[in-house]
Amino acid sequence: MDDNLAIFLVMTVSIAAAVILTLSRAWLQSRHKLAQIGAGERIAALGSENARLTGEVSRLVERMAVLERIATDPGERTAREIEMLR
Repeated sequence: MDDNLAIFLVMTVSIAAAVILTLSRAWLQSRHKLAQIGAGERIAALGSENARLTGEVSRLVERMAVLERIATDPGERTAREIEMLR
């Protein structure tokens, strides 16, 4: 086997092992933190995140409706509305 190929393989395996170990350590730490949080706190955190995401989705739905209206309206009507806003 070529010396350069052997060095390349050793470096590749080392880097892959380091990445895997780093990811597994981060995963284990997050699991440990979740285990320390009580069920009530976890439910409260999920509830607040759910409320935030629900609000974000409703804002996106409103924006999408406006974009659909702009895309399907004739150009004259849109130009007229823009002129009225000036």
